[in-house]
Amino acid sequence: MGFISPPICLFLKKGAVMKQTVTILYCPKCGWMLRAAYFAQEILTTFVDDIYGVTLVPSEISGRFTVSVGDRILFDRKVEGRFPETKELKQLLRDVVNPTKKLGHSDKKDDQAGA
Repeated sequence: MGFISPPICLFLKKGAVMKQTVTILYCPKCGWMLRAAYFAQEILTTFVDDIYGVTLVPSEISGRFTVSVGDRILFDRKVEGRFPETKELKQLLRDVVNPTKKLGHSDKKDDQAGA
């Protein structure tokens, strides 16, 4: 008999907010799985108490690299014409899942770096 995983149940205290899952849609044909896994590791390390998890989804459409939370797209490589910087992605995600969270050195603005 095969292993059957138990259903995932989340018990929330009254007034608690369910943590969100981050989804990274990537193009496996382009060899972007390692990049997606790196971003997932950075997100999980930084937002350990703020998100439920990160899901990596191989895209059936070539050239895709999109990071989203629920129905909200945080970054789309096709729209931006580039990949996100790690700092940038953390800031975008923080603004959605925990706007008051301090990101340490990732919080510094580029124009404040020299100040």
